Amino acid sequence: MGSRRLAFISLAMLAVAAAVLLAMGRNPICTCGTVGLWVGERDSATTSQMLADWYSLSHVVHGLLFYALLWLVARRTAVEWRFLAALAIEASWEVLENTPMVIDRYRATTAALGYTGDSVVNSVSDIAMMAVGFAAARKLPLWAAVALFVVLELVPLVVIRDNLALNIWTLLAPNPAVQAWQAGG
Repeated sequence: MGSRRLAFISLAMLAVAAAVLLAMGRNPICTCGTVGLWVGERDSATTSQMLADWYSLSHVVHGLLFYALLWLVARRTAVEWRFLAALAIEASWEVLENTPMVIDRYRATTAALGYTGDSVVNSVSDIAMMAVGFAAARKLPLWAAVALFVVLELVPLVVIRDNLALNIWTLLAPNPAVQAWQAGG
C-alpha cells in the first residue's frame, strides 16, 4: 500500500471517529473554551479535554501493545494493514470509552474521579498517540520498545498513581485497596 493511500485511509478513520463522537454529543473542545497542549493533573476538570494529559501515555502504550500483538498473530500481513487494524481498534475504543455506560463505569471504579468523557480533540489526539506508539514499536529495537513500555507505565504510576495496567484492573475488577491507594490513602 502506498504512503498516500495509507495516510488517506488513516485520516478518513480519524474523521469518522470524530464524526461519530460529535454525533454522540461529545464536546469538540473543552467546555472551558480553550485547547491546551498538556494537563498535568489527574483529576482536573480539563483532564481528557485538551490535546494531552497523563492518560495520553497509556495510548502510546496501546500502540506498543497493538504492534506486538498484531506482529504475533498476523506477522505475514503487511505492516500497513496491521497499522490500520490498530487504528480501527483504537478509534473504536475511543467511541466506546465515551458512551454513558463506560463513562459511568470509569467514575464508579477507577481513579478517574469526576470523569465526564473526552473532548473530540482529546480522543483524536489519543488515537494519534496510539499511532506514535505503533510507529515507535516498529522502529525501535525490541529492548528499547520494552524499556519505553516500562517507563510509560512506571512514570504515571509514581506521579499520578495510575497507568494503563491499573486502569484496566480497576475498570474490570475493582479493588478497594487499590482504589484507596490511588486516592492517596
